[in-house]
Amino acid sequence: MRDIRQTVQKRKVIYPVAGHLFPLFPAPAAGAAINNSENLEMLFPAVMLPGQITLMNTISKLFACACALLVSGAAVTTLQAAPIPDDCKSGDFAIGCQAWSFNHYTVMDAIRKTSEAGGKVIEFYPGQKLSPENPVAFSHDSPDDQIQQVQAQLAKYHIRAVNYGVVGIPNDEAGARKVFEFAKKLGLYAITTESIGSLDTIEKLVKEYDIRVGIHDHPRRPNDPGYRNWDPNFILSLVKDRDSRIGSCADTGHWVRSGLDPVDCLRILKGRIISSHLKDLNEKSPGAHDVPYGEGVSHVAAILDELKAQNFVGNISVEYEYDWETSVPEIAQCIGFVRGYGSH
Repeated sequence: MRDIRQTVQKRKVIYPVAGHLFPLFPAPAAGAAINNSENLEMLFPAVMLPGQITLMNTISKLFACACALLVSGAAVTTLQAAPIPDDCKSGDFAIGCQAWSFNHYTVMDAIRKTSEAGGKVIEFYPGQKLSPENPVAFSHDSPDDQIQQVQAQLAKYHIRAVNYGVVGIPNDEAGARKVFEFAKKLGLYAITTESIGSLDTIEKLVKEYDIRVGIHDHPRRPNDPGYRNWDPNFILSLVKDRDSRIGSCADTGHWVRSGLDPVDCLRILKGRIISSHLKDLNEKSPGAHDVPYGEGVSHVAAILDELKAQNFVGNISVEYEYDWETSVPEIAQCIGFVRGYGSH
């Protein structure tokens, strides 16, 4: 949900959808903050006498309350795609968890554990069980009441949902639109996919929704030469002539497992990095496993240097695929590494 904690801490109300509340008045930009007295000229541009200003202040307070009720009410709050806010960053980067790190647990658990590890953002994946009480699969097919429950949990733990994947995006527009509508409802920055056969449809919807799409890489498959996503040059060939909001979800661990240098891969894809599944591995081999950042062979500090040099503004997801049941302390070390990087 679009950072409800800002609303509480700053005593402001987020205008949820531009033009949908009071269409008779000029609407502030989506996400603009409405205070008791701020933006009155924008909403009521006519010249007002002092007594009228008092009246307008009262009206503004009522208007703010109406916005607050809409944000916290029963309906799903639909949000426009937007850059990830600075207050979601630790150091120089918006870092949190890929919920896959907690795939032995539920969506509700993943949000809580992300908070416990010090993350500020989360990337969901399709099919994770919603909650211990309601263990249905959460995905872009979920009804609005389940999305509401997730939004409430995000607000409770001050976590912002920023990404969703790896998810298949079909070539047919109706099916693809379901994924983008889900992302819009959650206010996601991006979607992660490997559906390279659907890029024409994806590009059309990227332009319509202003939601970015990163193409994910898994490791090289010796017995499947047709799988080429592990190669950054191949990803670049797919995206270089398309809308700039289509690029790479840079899974650095899978590059290392494929025998590649992740910094070189990032440089090949310069300017097209949408997001990253950042990993440090214990060794350079297909069977390598995750370790806390800085303890492995992946040169995480150099990766962060390169991302910073490229003015990367997407999300970094810790996707920790080791010690599944007890990984929160290790994930916290990873997030602490990035936070510490930003303090130097």
